[in-house]
Amino acid sequence: MPNGVDPSDLTEDDLLRELGHLYATRMETLRHGSDNAFSEHTRRMNQYEAEYVRRRPGREVDPERLRAGARAR
Repeated sequence: MPNGVDPSDLTEDDLLRELGHLYATRMETLRHGSDNAFSEHTRRMNQYEAEYVRRRPGREVDPERLRAGARAR
């Protein structure tokens, strides 16, 4: 990995903190970051999200977040 800590090396608390920071800075990076900064932000966000999903393969999914739930609304 060229930059940053490998997400698989993070503790649970650290992973959640890093994800929170990425989400908090997303709009600012989109609106005001360089193309390179936005690309790097996206790359890191994808890495952290993939690690979160890897750790929780059976995570609870809200039925309202599924296509059938959307149709029911």
